Amino acid sequence: MDLIPTPDQVVSAAGNVAHTLLYGGLADLRPMPRTLIDDGELREVYHYRPAKGVEETGDPVLLVTPLAAPALCFDLRRDCSLVEHLVAQGRPTYLVEYGQVSFKNRALGVEHWVDEVLPEAVRTVHEHSGSRGVHLVGWSLGGIFAMLVAADRNDLPIASLTVIGSPVDVTKVPLVAPVRPLLNLTQGRGAITRAYRALGGVPVPLVNWAFTAASAQKLVTKPLAVLTHLDDTDYLAQLEAVTRFMSSMTAYPGRTFGQLYHRFVKGNALATGRMEVGDRTIDLAAITVPVLVFAGNTDGIAPLPAVRAVVPLLSGSEQVRFEVVPGGHLGMLTGRAARGTTWTVIDEWVAAWSGRAPAAQEKAARKAPARKTGAKKAPAKKAPAKKAPAKKAPAKKTAAKKTSAKKAASAGAIGTNPTRRYGSAGSRALGPR
Repeated sequence: MDLIPTPDQVVSAAGNVAHTLLYGGLADLRPMPRTLIDDGELREVYHYRPAKGVEETGDPVLLVTPLAAPALCFDLRRDCSLVEHLVAQGRPTYLVEYGQVSFKNRALGVEHWVDEVLPEAVRTVHEHSGSRGVHLVGWSLGGIFAMLVAADRNDLPIASLTVIGSPVDVTKVPLVAPVRPLLNLTQGRGAITRAYRALGGVPVPLVNWAFTAASAQKLVTKPLAVLTHLDDTDYLAQLEAVTRFMSSMTAYPGRTFGQLYHRFVKGNALATGRMEVGDRTIDLAAITVPVLVFAGNTDGIAPLPAVRAVVPLLSGSEQVRFEVVPGGHLGMLTGRAARGTTWTVIDEWVAAWSGRAPAAQEKAARKAPARKTGAKKAPAKKAPAKKAPAKKAPAKKTAAKKTSAKKAASAGAIGTNPTRRYGSAGSRALGPR
């Protein structure tokens, strides 16, 4: 709104104030309708119902929520919901979330999500969608979980991976970097460790406080922002939806928080590309599927350098693409600008890598002909007269190899759009390695 508002701005501002007072807000906070298709311990897999008059087509997308943050991150409000956007296009859309964490879940570690929750969700979506490849889209810690699973389980039917605002090098996070030396002085016996062990995790009030502290500057300037945007209905609706999101945090299980705190925050383990999970070490270089990485240009929780650090670690991926988009940690995913930036790139990426058999199925298909060919060789030895047609088999194999070689060559160009930039020279596509 202008310093001296115009008559139209005054009318709009008055209408917004009146609507808020009469109806309690401006945002349409109705959730997108969904159906529970699978559940387990801290695992709920939902399928979003197709939009009226729209038929579901193509490969499914599985949205992976982080711990503590609610699934509202993907379905913030109507007209600004990634779920609504995908469903409106007819894209089969699924989500995995974890429900309410309680004291009884305190012994669950990171391996629960990497070994059970996410793999089971991928298998469920694969079967429910008609055995199609699954495109994982993970935000924040959800993106890190998705990368760990893709690196650890190349037998899963994962078609592609999209990572949004997931910091890998914690030393490049301004909120954490200054205190890391102090954390290391306690050698795992400090007040934080004693506190989360006694509480069985990190309760909701502390999670809310942490997120609030991370966005303290925005909270201080919020009253002024509201006054200067009283005539902007969309802005006020977004602010209202974000406020609801911030008040809907969930708790962290004790052991999981301890692993993330000691290995991820204090140890900065993922900066090397390797992290201990359960009884093994997972290496991000083992990811073979295409990976799309997003960083927000004003993200304070996962700043650009902390996110971009993952790119050289994905040396085994078929293709890695790095994009810088407008917005902070939540805004880059579901802010008003995301509708024309982040979501557009996700649409292109999923479409480009759709329709291919998942890696696990391709391996099985390659093994099957080998066993059949071996079975046909036995009768060829007994009947010398049939040796002539048997010689044609190598020719067929050569043709098959040429066809696969052409596909591999063309795959390198998929998902690249050198003409799009969002005001940052950091957005680029990286070819196969």
